[in-house]
Amino acid sequence: MKLSRTGLFWALAALAVHVAGNAHYGFFRDELYFIVCGRHPALGYVDQPPLTPLLAALSQSMGLSLFALRVIPALCAAVATYVACLLATEFEGGFFAQGVAGLATIVAPEMMALGFRLSPDMIELCTWPLIALWTLRLSRGADPRWWLAVGAVTAVAAWSKYTVVFFIAALLAGMLLTPARRAMRTWWFAAGAALAAVLVLPNFLWQADNGFPILQLLHNDYGKFLLKDPPFPLQQIVIMSPLLSVVWLTGLVWLLYRRGTRFLGIAYLALIGVMWAFDAKNYYPGPIYPYLIAAGAVPIERWTAAHRVWRVAAVAAILLFAIPSTPFVLPVLPLKTFVAYQESLGRLFNVRFHMDRTAGNDVPIQYYADMTGWPELAATVSTIYKSLPAGERAQAAILTRNDGEAAAIDIYGKPYGLPPALSGNNNYWLWGPRGFTGNVLIDVQGSLREDRLRFDSVKLAAIFRNPYAMPYENNLHIYICRGIHRPLAALWPELRNYSYGFVGL
Repeated sequence: MKLSRTGLFWALAALAVHVAGNAHYGFFRDELYFIVCGRHPALGYVDQPPLTPLLAALSQSMGLSLFALRVIPALCAAVATYVACLLATEFEGGFFAQGVAGLATIVAPEMMALGFRLSPDMIELCTWPLIALWTLRLSRGADPRWWLAVGAVTAVAAWSKYTVVFFIAALLAGMLLTPARRAMRTWWFAAGAALAAVLVLPNFLWQADNGFPILQLLHNDYGKFLLKDPPFPLQQIVIMSPLLSVVWLTGLVWLLYRRGTRFLGIAYLALIGVMWAFDAKNYYPGPIYPYLIAAGAVPIERWTAAHRVWRVAAVAAILLFAIPSTPFVLPVLPLKTFVAYQESLGRLFNVRFHMDRTAGNDVPIQYYADMTGWPELAATVSTIYKSLPAGERAQAAILTRNDGEAAAIDIYGKPYGLPPALSGNNNYWLWGPRGFTGNVLIDVQGSLREDRLRFDSVKLAAIFRNPYAMPYENNLHIYICRGIHRPLAALWPELRNYSYGFVGL
């Protein structure tokens, strides 16, 4: 397969942007949790498949490094950009169309966000467009053995995040409803599907052995996003930038208009409908946009062919439209400067961001707020832990409300000699109380002291404050609890909280 030099140029540009911009602020709460999960290798976890945690842990094998962690999503963004350029060529676009596809894929807010921090979505960012590219080629008569490649990449995506199931279902629906279904009339299609099934079977069996916790989690969280305003389809325009959305919306119309590509347009509509019905977070369809951007680049190339100045204007517009949103998805500003920028922009456009002004707090969007305060929290807990008498310290357990707090204490508390943190949230619940009785308990935010457990004594040891934190992670009351009346192991089943929510248990 011939290497696209244009695609390679834009892929390297994407890599350069992310390598320069990604490693700022601090570890996001989920990134800390992924590292901890990856250090407990398994075929699955309560809330995710194993690929992202294993990559996270591998990136930290030489020591704690934000840069090393975020090189991984940067590479995924580079691959997605390269594939977007290939798609533009597949859609019969020329050099300029590839350039528009590459540039817009780099600067579109949701694309930039998925290439910024380590998450399961980063793998989908490069695998979904690749699946679309190969499926498009198969619909045009490519060697049917490429279905094996589609199956293998689908499995890779599934080992990162289960939402690929919705994408594949939407893609197959688009093919079945159009002449592209002819490409499925081969044993190689069945072989590709079988390969994907075999490759994902170990993770499926892990979920089955543990009672399908991911389904319990989704059930617990259902309804949190369904009634968000604006509705889910309009949120897609918001997260992709209303101005830059002109590119991918043009691509959607263009795909639907053309008989040979209509299945890809239908796939997008089906995906949005299904994810809306299943109450997905608004960024879940994000990995589908590179192929819509690539499709939109082709008519833009044709419309601007008559005058070079129009092409200069198109590129300038893409760059200009990207400027306001970039600080929200890439940490290019000092945090304090970003907070001021966020507030000014909110007043200008009458938009309410995730900001909390109580108690003098200056809270950035949750995306950045949850990258702050974790080392300080671990240091505070360490001070409390070391204040205990030696006999109590030897048996003291540390309990938190959620997996983010627990992971922060596990990672940043290791140099202080802190014991493994406990939590009832997600995979921490599966790891259990780890032999601690709870007779001496450092309880972060008093998760258990009032309702579920009774102690001989409860003492407020500290109040942890972080002016940049979200409200639920600020003013954390940390207690020392002594003399548990029932062993922690006996109460552990009651503490299970399979949820992506962060507020309490």
